[in-house]
Amino acid sequence: MEQRAQGSAGAMGTPGTPLGGAGQAARVPAQVPRTVDADVDRCGPTGSARGEHTHSETPIPRPRPVVQRASVRGQIVDALRTALVSGELKPGEVYSAPALGERFGVSATPVREAMQQLALEGAVEVVPNRGFRVIVRGAREIAELAEVRALIEVPVMLRLARTVPAERWAELRPLADATVRAAASGCRAAYAEADRVFHRGVLALSGNEQLVGVAEDLHRRAQWPLVGGAASRGRADLVADAAEHGALLDALGSGELELVQSLVRRHFAGAG
Repeated sequence: MEQRAQGSAGAMGTPGTPLGGAGQAARVPAQVPRTVDADVDRCGPTGSARGEHTHSETPIPRPRPVVQRASVRGQIVDALRTALVSGELKPGEVYSAPALGERFGVSATPVREAMQQLALEGAVEVVPNRGFRVIVRGAREIAELAEVRALIEVPVMLRLARTVPAERWAELRPLADATVRAAASGCRAAYAEADRVFHRGVLALSGNEQLVGVAEDLHRRAQWPLVGGAASRGRADLVADAAEHGALLDALGSGELELVQSLVRRHFAGAG
């Protein structure tokens, strides 16, 4: 009995393309490109119009969808973090989501979502019916953050100084040099990012991802604006702070435990 194969496949839709164009440098894409998920689901696992195939055919594996999704919320979070560290968003001031959305060229929704993230990080607080107020922080909070960071990171660095070969520490030298260049530029936001990358690289040698995540959250909190403190740090302060990274690598590489402990505690205390 002759069996007729039903092998004709329907036309599969093509993925959308990301928004492009020159645009303004500060503008964040407001749309998410279309993905192939819907078309893949419609075509079925065999790639045919109605999911039909004969018993003699080998089923065609379902193609892995290629997701092209620009995270508007993530870009807004990064932009707001930069504005906070640079002092562009001032402690004590209230900012509305619609106003910030207009500034970034997006709707208020991703701005609200980004601000909620910053509220969890302790950078802003919600002001009902108004927007978000940048937290006003004092020297005591900065000192407390420095103490907690030292309690977490000093024991880890001492252990790493005893176990990590000197050549591994030498591999981190470019990260330390990057902090020096960022400090020399005088841009607090650029230095804050380079500083976090350096410390993340050091702690990553522990192999403990949870530790790295907790330490980075504390580090970021220590960088948020502070009236009369971090926001007023000049280029000379940043350069001095960056120079301590090289000294710390030298101490770690040579296994000088007392010097490592002294440098880390002093570095954290001076960060504010």
